[in-house]
Amino acid sequence: MGESMIDRRKLLLGGAALALSGCKIFDSATDRDSTMRAFFASHERLTQATQRRLIGDRLAPEFSEADIRQGQRPNGSTDPSGAAYRRMAETGFADYRLTVSGLVEAPQNLSLADLTALPSRTQITRHDCVEGWSCIAKWRGVPLGTVLQLAQPRVTARYAVFHCFDAIERGLSGEVFYYESIDLIDAFHPQTILAYAMNGQPLPVANGAPLRLRVERQLGYKMAKYVHTIELVDSFSALGRGRGSYWADRGYEWYAGI
Repeated sequence: MGESMIDRRKLLLGGAALALSGCKIFDSATDRDSTMRAFFASHERLTQATQRRLIGDRLAPEFSEADIRQGQRPNGSTDPSGAAYRRMAETGFADYRLTVSGLVEAPQNLSLADLTALPSRTQITRHDCVEGWSCIAKWRGVPLGTVLQLAQPRVTARYAVFHCFDAIERGLSGEVFYYESIDLIDAFHPQTILAYAMNGQPLPVANGAPLRLRVERQLGYKMAKYVHTIELVDSFSALGRGRGSYWADRGYEWYAGI
């Protein structure tokens, strides 16, 4: 990777960490009618288009096993408490099924054994968190594109939405479950995988067992854990607050490219 790309990566991570450090100017960014939020949103597509033009389908940096110097630090939820998830965890996820639905011609219902039987990809990559830390780990999983090809996306499909087992909020209206999405360009990138193993072992619960998304050219909050359903859609209008992900609904950028 060129020096300019490394500098850009550090700048983006540093800026994100600053935004989360308590600066008063960003305090209202999570309000739906916030002027600051609207300002950021207006520049998001420019950021996405610029990055796509600069790096195209290039791979994110990959490392050697010697670069793995610590365990993968968990991000987000670390132990979903839902009864259905707990039952599956107790049996080693033998009853787990990944559903692929929405704008597809051939909906899928895949067990963990089905997924591990598909061609796999192993990659050693760096996880960059919006909080400012990073970690290198070895991931193994099935390319997301392989799974989507089984489902045969319709021509109207634009985004892959990942629905997860972890309830991130509980309120008067019930539980709010984590969800995330990426467009089909990133979905078919060769490094975008559904990981079921980490550092040579089955994926730990704290890191998203039995299946998590790895989309290596974006920040860590895009990499949904505890995935149970992939839904192909043409827009976000029927999802959450219409921004495409749990955190985007709350003021983060939907596209978190680095």
